[in-house]
Amino acid sequence: MTMEATRYDDGTISYPGHPRSRNGAEPVETIDLSEYTAEVVTWTTSTATPPGVREPNHLAIVEFDVSEAVDDGKDAETSVRALVQLTNDDAETGDEVEPVYTEELREPGAGIREPDSQDWDGYRFEPV
Repeated sequence: MTMEATRYDDGTISYPGHPRSRNGAEPVETIDLSEYTAEVVTWTTSTATPPGVREPNHLAIVEFDVSEAVDDGKDAETSVRALVQLTNDDAETGDEVEPVYTEELREPGAGIREPDSQDWDGYRFEPV
């Protein structure tokens, strides 16, 4: 499973990707963020979670340095941020975290969606 950010022909990067950049540019490639570590920008713990989401749910905004993926000599962005779940409450601002594949980010049988209607796997992040 990948965690794909999109790079656009204007040099911007978005996660998740969109059909166009915030400036209207076309996508030119994807970058698999699951291959990178990231730095915690800020974090919080949610104790009032939706049905099927673990409680408490530790969340963080993390920043990926993807400069090696976009080193093409152009004036391009070299980082992208994402809102992610943490594996536990051990992460602090400034910590380096890495993605850990998780088969179920939430309980498929809880809530109003049919369990077969979407993927339930993804990544949580833990301190390096």
